Amino acid sequence: MAAVKVELEVGSDGVAVITMCNPPVNALAIPIIRGLKEKFDEATRRDDVKAIVLTGKGRRFSGGFDISVMQKVHQTGDVTIVPDVSVALVVNTIEDSKKPVVAAIEGLALGGGLELAMGCHARIAAPRTQLGLPELTLGVIPGFGGTQRLPRLLGLSKAVEMMLTSKPIMSEEGKKLGLVDAIVSSEELLKVSRLWAVDIVEGRKPWIRSLHRTDKLASLSEAREALKMARQQVKKTAPHMPQHQACLDVIEHGIVYGGYSGVLRVPNVTDIGLKPRNIKKAAVIGGGLMGSGIATALILGNIRVILKEVNSEYLQRGIKLIEANVRSLVTKGKLKKDGADRTLSLLKGVLDYSEFKDVDIVIEAVIENVSLKQTIFKDLENTCPPHCILATNTSTIDLNIIGEKTSSQDRIAGAHFFSPAHIMPLLEIVRTGKTSPQVILDLMTVGKIIKKVPVVVGNCTGFAVNRTFFPYSQGAHLLANLGVDIFRIDRVISNFGLPMGPFQLQDLAGYGVALAVGKEFASAFPDRTFKSPLVELLVKSGRNGKANGKGYYIYEKGSKPKPDLSVLPIIEDSMRLCNIMPSGKPISVTDQDILEMVLFPVVNEACRVLDDEIVVRSSDLDIASVLGMSFPSHWGGIVFWADLLGANYVYTRLKKWSELYGNFYKPSRYLEERARKGIPLSAPASSIPRSKARL
Repeated sequence: MAAVKVELEVGSDGVAVITMCNPPVNALAIPIIRGLKEKFDEATRRDDVKAIVLTGKGRRFSGGFDISVMQKVHQTGDVTIVPDVSVALVVNTIEDSKKPVVAAIEGLALGGGLELAMGCHARIAAPRTQLGLPELTLGVIPGFGGTQRLPRLLGLSKAVEMMLTSKPIMSEEGKKLGLVDAIVSSEELLKVSRLWAVDIVEGRKPWIRSLHRTDKLASLSEAREALKMARQQVKKTAPHMPQHQACLDVIEHGIVYGGYSGVLRVPNVTDIGLKPRNIKKAAVIGGGLMGSGIATALILGNIRVILKEVNSEYLQRGIKLIEANVRSLVTKGKLKKDGADRTLSLLKGVLDYSEFKDVDIVIEAVIENVSLKQTIFKDLENTCPPHCILATNTSTIDLNIIGEKTSSQDRIAGAHFFSPAHIMPLLEIVRTGKTSPQVILDLMTVGKIIKKVPVVVGNCTGFAVNRTFFPYSQGAHLLANLGVDIFRIDRVISNFGLPMGPFQLQDLAGYGVALAVGKEFASAFPDRTFKSPLVELLVKSGRNGKANGKGYYIYEKGSKPKPDLSVLPIIEDSMRLCNIMPSGKPISVTDQDILEMVLFPVVNEACRVLDDEIVVRSSDLDIASVLGMSFPSHWGGIVFWADLLGANYVYTRLKKWSELYGNFYKPSRYLEERARKGIPLSAPASSIPRSKARL
């Protein structure tokens, strides 16, 4: 009998072919799953591998999970026998791999086999290959993420039909429906798959993570109606088979809360039997850049919006911003004119709270002023109905401080959007120790309705994303005051894959924001804040970045930003005031040094965020870093990237810099412990005391 194993072979094209070997159908037995994890880890580490092809031996891809494992579970009662494949393998290792993975499918890809293939970034199939998810006939639901990926690749109706009937389709139909990217002969299968993988690396083919896709999903109301009809049909055709209803529940969960949530749930929110409430009417306070963007996102989600401002001038300005946002979608062909008119009809501007008596949610989006926000929330408590969610878009301020003058802390939460709010996909939902689970569930529902990716986080200064990245600009400023060319710093960071460097980003955001946010973090984390005088010096010189065309760069209409060399004397003034250059001379650094001296403090703060349990799991922080801060998606997120380098490497570098330049670089306890024990930063903190739980 042939050995049960997984093979890896690397060709001269830099493509690693990973082959499952478990005759006759390459069932996903425990040794195969373990072997896949090991081979993918090896391929990810190897410098001679730039892409991966996954296939099966003997002209069979995989017939699915080895059900004998389930028999052992029933015999022993030990559910830990079942491997955590949907997350550890399909999500983290394959779909979120920094190297593209192409599935070369032949013969059959059924159950877990098809789910593995759907986790890959493309699927190439031989003719007459069977594709299906027949798990319901075995009394279980697809468990490797198929309930989320199949609807996103095929559309909801066909995916539900395939799962409920357990009937496979052929690769030819799969190609028409979008499940398969290409059909080629058996003889050409591996060759074409390898070429496809190289094309993804070199940008000639798209790099698609199916769990992120939403283009084939219907609107929430249409999806719920389709699932309602499916449930009614199941009651007639399979009344004594609860797995059918459970499957539909999980599909709906993913449609409402996003694909990752369909695989991973939020503890004490989505697992306690609550149902989301219907959000019909919302209010937004503040019509500036953020408030107008939030209002735009809400009306595009067919939610009525009351926009409140302090005077008519500000109100009209806010309404015009919203109108411009919606009209731009018409110009880009993403919305028809009658659709735009209908969308804008959902908006109403007001100057007082008289129309707040029947709103379901209020999102406050005024300037970062604590006393102003406290006054607003006290007014909202007295005006809005008892069920109304009181949310704030603050990016840094502790929610307990904002709500301390109210008695409604159970319905106060953070709804932190990223600018521009109607475009950026991330919605950071912040819960305090007092926020009710129902409020969080309802905010997650709103997030899905307006096509955002909601990530639930704990409450602290900066929450998860801004807290993790507050050292980003500070690390850049520390380098600038050590004499490193700021334009070189920006080039290094842009070359790494971020849209722009930290100094150009500061120009874009405006210096007022930088000063206000800097004070918040300096107050919250004084032990590790680097205080640079540079921004204050820029403001005194009459600069405010792109807003007035004067910053680190020159901004002229119709041309790309150009370095403004007249800023160099101001930087020299800052260097003199800081006086941190060794022996008074600029330091000599490589591009790698620059990259790591800017980003490793971010990794270090991410470790503290994980240690404080501000996020449920490290992948939440990875998703948030990509979607909220535009961290390069091909690196998989801030924690994923750090794990590729290794905790010990990050720790050693930070330790060295902390000895040279102070506490800004001091490694966190979490990082030090994991470096010492050889534990990945992303591994669950089972060995770390859980005394500081925020979620």
